[in-house]
Amino acid sequence: MNHSSNPTAQMPFDFEVLSTEALELSPETIEQAVELSLTIPNEERQWQAYLNALAMFGFEQWLNSRATDLTLDWENCSTREPATANAIEAVCNLKVNDFKLCLIATGSLTDEEVMLPRAIVDLPEFIPHFYVLVEVQEEQEAVTIQGFLSRNQLDERLERANLVAEEDWTYQLPASWFIADPDRLLVYLSCLEPTTIPLPTVPSDRSTQLAQLRSGLERLLPELHSSQRQLWQILTWEQGAVVLTNPELLNWVYQVQQQGDLSTTDASARNHLTDILQLLTQQAMNVRRWLSNELDELAQELSWILLPMPSLATATALRSPTEEFEAIVRELHLSGLAISPQARGAYRDLQVAGLSLRLYALTWPLMTGSIPEWTLLLILGAPSETNLPIGLTLRVSDQTGILVERVVGSDNNSPYFFTSVIGNWYEKFIVTIGLAPGFKLTLPPFSFQLEP
Repeated sequence: MNHSSNPTAQMPFDFEVLSTEALELSPETIEQAVELSLTIPNEERQWQAYLNALAMFGFEQWLNSRATDLTLDWENCSTREPATANAIEAVCNLKVNDFKLCLIATGSLTDEEVMLPRAIVDLPEFIPHFYVLVEVQEEQEAVTIQGFLSRNQLDERLERANLVAEEDWTYQLPASWFIADPDRLLVYLSCLEPTTIPLPTVPSDRSTQLAQLRSGLERLLPELHSSQRQLWQILTWEQGAVVLTNPELLNWVYQVQQQGDLSTTDASARNHLTDILQLLTQQAMNVRRWLSNELDELAQELSWILLPMPSLATATALRSPTEEFEAIVRELHLSGLAISPQARGAYRDLQVAGLSLRLYALTWPLMTGSIPEWTLLLILGAPSETNLPIGLTLRVSDQTGILVERVVGSDNNSPYFFTSVIGNWYEKFIVTIGLAPGFKLTLPPFSFQLEP
C-alpha cells in the first residue's frame, strides 16, 4: 500500500462528525448489555459498563457488515471480565486479527474532550494499537463508529501537548485528536502488520514491584470494601498500576465490593488478601519433584524430609515419622480416602506459639479429565501423639479464595487432622497454621510446576 495510508503519516487533526449511518441494536443485544452491566457492583458505574457493552456489540456489527476478512476476538475482552470492567471504564483487550483495539464509548460527542482511563494509556497490559471512538445513542438504541487514533499518534500528541493524567486516573483528550474516518481504520486493519505500530512491552519486574508495595496494599486495599470507592481514591498510581496488572488482586477487590456491607475488619477477606499477596510474591516449593524422589532447593532450606511411598501393611508401635505417616495413611485408606499409588510425601516439624507440630504433605497427579490436575493432601498432627489443642486452625487458599479452613473443636480427640485440595498444574496453594490471634505460621506456596 502507498505511504499515505500508513497511520504514522500525516492525517487530518480536525474532528468532524461524518454522516455515518448509525447501527441499530437488536433487543437481544441490548438485553445482553444490561446483563453485563449488572455484574458491576456500583450502580453509577453500571451505566458506563452498559455503554461499553453496547459499543462492543455495535462495533462487532459494524465490522461484520464492512469487512468480512477481519475476525473479531472478544474472548479476553474486559467487558466479559467483570473484575476488569469494574476498574477500567473502557473496552480493552479487544482483538481484530492480530491488532489490539480499545473502544471508548461515549453517550454524546457534543463535548470537546474525550476521557481515556489512564490504564489504557500507561499500562502495557492494556495498551492497544488503535483507540476507537464509539458514540452510543442509548435512547435510539443505536451506535455510531465516529473515529480512531493509533497508539503512535497518541504518543506524539501527548508529548507535544505535554498532557498529564488527571487526579482520577484519566486523560482528557481533545476530540479533534481522533481521525474522523472509520473506514480508514478498516484499511489499516486489513493491510498493515501490527508491528507497524510498536507497543510497549510488559515490564519484567511486576512481581518485584508488588513485593515492594505489598505491605501498603495489604493495609489499604480493605478500604475498597465499599463499591462507592474506586482505586484512585485510595491508592497512589504506582500502587494502582500493580493492582490493575494483577488479576488476582483485581478479583479480590471485585469480590469484596460485590459483598456490599462487608466490614473492613472482616477476617476472611483480610486473610485471603494476605494469602494472595504471598502467593504472588513468595517463591513456591515444587512438590512435583517429590514424585522423582527429589526435593527442590527451597524444600531443602525449609527442612522438609522425603518419605518413602506409603505402605498399607500393618505397622507395629510408632517409633519414627515414617511409621507414623504410614499408620495415618492406612487409617485414611480404611476410612475411604482414595490415595494414588503414585503419591509421594514429605514432612516438616513446626513450632507455632511454642507448640510442636508436624505437617505431612502428600501429592500425586490426576489425569481423569481433559485438564491435568494435581492433589495436595495435608495432615497436621502433634508428634507427641497428644490431642491437638482447641482453636488450632489449618487454612488453605489459592488465588480465587480460601478453599479450606479447619478449626480444632472441643470435641476433638485425635492427634491429627487432614484436608485435601485439587488444582490444575498452574495453580498454587498456600497453607497457614494458626493458634490464637496473632500466632500463625504461613508456609511458602505449594506448586506442581513442570520442569523447564
